[in-house]
Amino acid sequence: MILEFLQSLSEMQIVGELTVLSLLIGGVIMAGGIVIAKIAKLLFHKYYAPSLPKDTAQNISKLIYFGILIISFLGFTSSQGIDLSGIMVAGGIFAVVIGFATQSVVSNLISGLFLIVEKPAKHGDTIELPDMGISGTLLDIGTFSSKVRRFDGTVTRIPNEKFFTSNIRSLTLSTVRRADATVGISYESDIDNAILVMKNEILQTMPFILQVPEPEFRTEELGDSSVNIHVYVWHPRDDWGNAQPILLNTLKRALDNSGIEIPFPQRVIWSRKD
Repeated sequence: MILEFLQSLSEMQIVGELTVLSLLIGGVIMAGGIVIAKIAKLLFHKYYAPSLPKDTAQNISKLIYFGILIISFLGFTSSQGIDLSGIMVAGGIFAVVIGFATQSVVSNLISGLFLIVEKPAKHGDTIELPDMGISGTLLDIGTFSSKVRRFDGTVTRIPNEKFFTSNIRSLTLSTVRRADATVGISYESDIDNAILVMKNEILQTMPFILQVPEPEFRTEELGDSSVNIHVYVWHPRDDWGNAQPILLNTLKRALDNSGIEIPFPQRVIWSRKD
């Protein structure tokens, strides 16, 4: 009974050599491909995606899903006896034309793949792009562009080509960071005593500052009005929001409590008498 039914379907022609049976088989192939693609995508997200960066997992998931769909479509066309050679030639010519018209799109796509492979930064990293004056948290590396949430809360979309070719400064990869500030003291003040006072104040009031390496003080410049001392301190990466903003306050408080002058800009004028 079933064989006779299938035989009747194979004899029912729709267009040319296209029969109801072949169309049914093609539909089964496509439906099976969609089901397999979704299952493969779910399995990938369950077993492999958690160990990968979020943006990398998303892109690989898309490649798996659409790759299976393309294979299913090729199986469908083969089951219908469709000759794709002419379509492929025309598609090749069309692809060349489109390629010239969309060079930036292709470049962004390729750059996105390179970013996924090289992984200069991952989702959630705090980064800085000095060439573009952009700094913030990396939200996503997509197929054609990447998104960075700046410290002011706005989100900037960056084409992958520019993102890949620019200098990327990661503020997250290292477990420790350095904060620095410059403070000036008067020429009458003792430099060694000023350094000792500032160091003690830092260690007493900023417990998150590392003692190894210890705070560093360099006499950087003999300025017009002051002796300028550059202060460097190291701290755990996550304490940057505590260290950098209050470092200058801590240095000024130490100098004020010890009576060490922080001079105003001044000029000495000599008046010549004839």
